[in-house]
Amino acid sequence: MTFRVDLNSDLGEGFGAWTLGDDDAMLKVVTSANIACGFHAGDPTTLLATCRSAVAGDVRIGAQVGYRDLAGFGRRFIDVSPADLTADVMYQIGALDGLARVAGSRVTYVKPHGALYNAIVHHREQARAVVDAVRSYDASLPVLGLPDSVFLAEAEAVGLRVVTEAFADRAYTPEGTLVPRNQTGAVLHDPVAIAERVRRLVAEGTIDAIDGTVLTVNADSVCVHGDSPAAVDMATEIWKLLTASGVSITPFT
Repeated sequence: MTFRVDLNSDLGEGFGAWTLGDDDAMLKVVTSANIACGFHAGDPTTLLATCRSAVAGDVRIGAQVGYRDLAGFGRRFIDVSPADLTADVMYQIGALDGLARVAGSRVTYVKPHGALYNAIVHHREQARAVVDAVRSYDASLPVLGLPDSVFLAEAEAVGLRVVTEAFADRAYTPEGTLVPRNQTGAVLHDPVAIAERVRRLVAEGTIDAIDGTVLTVNADSVCVHGDSPAAVDMATEIWKLLTASGVSITPFT
């Protein structure tokens, strides 16, 4: 049996004089780039440069939309109204799509970021707001999300293509959600162990929760966070092990 998977990473998250992660190195390994859209991170110059680097590496560009929260890096829940959230998400997709087109590509999918991503696992009102934004902007755009989330259920209900995602470097709860970052053990750091974790996920469809519970996870794409200290090492180890195991690493779009 031949296995295939997409590798994605959160990129373009620097701002002005501040850089975050090694985007150029990550773009040599991943197949899809979740590029910030200016609300949680990323200034126009950084985002345009990241889009150009993605195009040069034949990496797909995704709009990583989030709450309007530069100070909190988009990792704080905001009780925004559905109408405002829909407009915010459309604005972000459009801004990045413009930069991507100038760079010679376009936005090919949408992935929520941080607190918004986690909120719409269960927050149906905000999930519908994000879905409405994507459908209104371009109903052909796939959306990435956590398996069994209300976000993917709402997206599928209106005909959007849904792409299930797993996380290489994040711990899971026994319920299949991500362990909050403020809890011990929420973020994983060992590149070799993480690579084996991903190999098992792709080949067997299982992953261990933080308490040892074995979860069944169907993932079309695997995320390696670009802002982790050893992000490039993690992504490289994953790529090496998956390739050696006969797994085809290809974009889902």
